[in-house]
Amino acid sequence: MATNSTFQLFSSSSGVSGFFDSSTETPLPPPPPPVEVLSSEVSLNVKCSVEPVNLEDGLTLLKGRVSTKEVFGLPNSDLVPGVYEGGLKLWEGSLDLIKALQAEVQNGHLSFSGKRVLELGCGHGLPGIFAFLEGASAVHFQDFNAEVLQSLTIPNVNANLSERLSPSTSKDASSDIVGELRFFAGDWSQVHQCLPHANKKEKDLSCSSGHSPHSGYDIVLMAETIYSISAQHNLYSLIKKCLSHPGGVVYMAAKKHYFGVGGGTRQFLSMVEKDGVMAASLVAEVADGSSNVREVWKLSI
Repeated sequence: MATNSTFQLFSSSSGVSGFFDSSTETPLPPPPPPVEVLSSEVSLNVKCSVEPVNLEDGLTLLKGRVSTKEVFGLPNSDLVPGVYEGGLKLWEGSLDLIKALQAEVQNGHLSFSGKRVLELGCGHGLPGIFAFLEGASAVHFQDFNAEVLQSLTIPNVNANLSERLSPSTSKDASSDIVGELRFFAGDWSQVHQCLPHANKKEKDLSCSSGHSPHSGYDIVLMAETIYSISAQHNLYSLIKKCLSHPGGVVYMAAKKHYFGVGGGTRQFLSMVEKDGVMAASLVAEVADGSSNVREVWKLSI
């Protein structure tokens, strides 16, 4: 695990003129409009079973499992760009992110207590669940598909929080806990329109004037969200609309390179560096041989 390594991909004299070339990607259909999905809108037609996931230091979370065929009619499919963005699968980066967050909390570099947290591309929502268990005052979960939130995220949140915080058998754990849990579906280009702590316009994070120090999310979490080159600009713009200033931080888990789709940490961080507003530091690196090298990065203003 590496810590506090300042990232710089290109020097100012490198002569690199752009971030990436997305001209070869197939145009996507128009995204569905952004919408808040209420915790009561759990899908009753899809069975969500849960199984334990054992992490470090004795932490065990529950992982929901639903059928992609039942929800989307897409058997054996990781994702269909613009239609289904892989939210029903538990990707490795989610677990990498939780382990890195655990370490950050333990070494005193991070506290969730009383913080507003947004998890982008949440899927199972395990990082957001961890943040809530660590004392976050509000955790908002976002995924491209409302169906993912209804069939997987909300049941998985309820299962994890019922297991830990409520002795009752209520199906809705949110009625028994202190704190705010909300769920939002939509594309990154539009979902800020319904996120409670996001600005309608991109913030000028290079200065603090004109913005309330209490607006925005204190911590933004995201895992395996930067695989698509064409979506990276919208994702980064959304982060800047959402992040609290000063003091807001982003924790991002992703592969160094996504073969076949072109995205990856180097692609995304080159864009961040060229923008010049946020600094990136490497929090953790995972090279276990099971996949391409995976990393966890911290972005801050």
